Amino acid sequence: MTSHASHETSASILKQPKAVWAVAFACVIAFMGIGLVDPILPAIAESLKATPTETEMLFTSYLLITGLAMLGTSWLSSRIGAKKTLLIGLGLIIVFAAAAGLSQNVEEVIGFRAGWGLGNALFISTALATIVGAAAGGTGSAIILYEAALGLGIAIGPLLGGLLGHVSWRGPFFGTAALMAVGFIAIVAFLKDDAGATAGPEPTRLSAPIRALRQPALAVLAAAALFYNIGFFVLLAYSPFPLGFDALGLGFTFFGWGLALAITSVFVAPLLTARMPRTRVLWIGLPLLSLDLVAAGLFISDPAALVVCIVIGGLVLGVLNTVLTECVMEATDLQRSVASSAYSAVRFLGGAVAPPAAAELAHLISPDAPYYAAAISVGVALVIVVAGHRALRRVDRVESEPESSLVEAEAISVGDAA
Repeated sequence: MTSHASHETSASILKQPKAVWAVAFACVIAFMGIGLVDPILPAIAESLKATPTETEMLFTSYLLITGLAMLGTSWLSSRIGAKKTLLIGLGLIIVFAAAAGLSQNVEEVIGFRAGWGLGNALFISTALATIVGAAAGGTGSAIILYEAALGLGIAIGPLLGGLLGHVSWRGPFFGTAALMAVGFIAIVAFLKDDAGATAGPEPTRLSAPIRALRQPALAVLAAAALFYNIGFFVLLAYSPFPLGFDALGLGFTFFGWGLALAITSVFVAPLLTARMPRTRVLWIGLPLLSLDLVAAGLFISDPAALVVCIVIGGLVLGVLNTVLTECVMEATDLQRSVASSAYSAVRFLGGAVAPPAAAELAHLISPDAPYYAAAISVGVALVIVVAGHRALRRVDRVESEPESSLVEAEAISVGDAA
């Protein structure tokens, strides 16, 4: 591409309708929710006199409901339209985030985080199609904007959580509610009712994602992702406790983690899959993640070394998230929304179980035990991928498709939505 063409592309990305900027802003806030509570977990435990296991249930309720809700989001959005689905999702996040900030005990926070997860599933599953349908300059410009919003949200979430949590553990919840309210108003004002309608999926049966798991390739990937996600969320959700930092220190630590994950998701994963088969990337990445978790267990008493392990883990997780979900997109002839919903529902079960299980292992055995258990779990994921390589032959085919950039963005979106 010439410099003149590059300049024109950059200009077209920036010259977008107000509707696109409204949805992109809301995307940043929605993806901030992934790591927002991480820096305030110890503060919540102390303030509400909750055990680490009870506090980790904030992740469990959020991920469990997000996963289950994703089984029905494509069914809903294809019937009521993108704008209504977005607004319902945003409205739920606003209500439940504010309610979490007003909670008087940890059980209430856990329950309200579940409602937050429902809203997040509705919003995230619809946002990409909406931006693509409303953006100027073609799909490519829309994808770049969406990926930028995703990366900003993942990186900024823990940092904002740390900054607001330094004042009070309630601050991040109220901050999210306020920012989402701005996004809600912007979408009401600027997004047309039919924006993104042509980009939405064909109406599907509610049972379609469950039936999709009968496909051998999808079943292999979902099973591998379940065990992989245990490693992901032990690193993310358990690490604040052995680190022992205050909210601000945890915020900066997981800002580094989120930034690393965003960079490799958006930039490194596509470079790797352009040069080698996707399954080979998994065969390399999964052992690296397992070794990183073992290192975290070995250096658990050294906060500086543990921070390094967390950031390195973010680098590997970014690649694995994207490549795993790209495999899902290419593994079958099913609609991408159906395949990703089925995969996400199974995968999020691992994320839902891991945080409280890690806390219990730390209590019953030793503080480093969760990391070793997570390393073994990631090893199981590797065995599943290697054993199922015949079912995954299709994901390694290199085909030139006009929707390849859209597939890639959907992969990044679904992979990082956890």
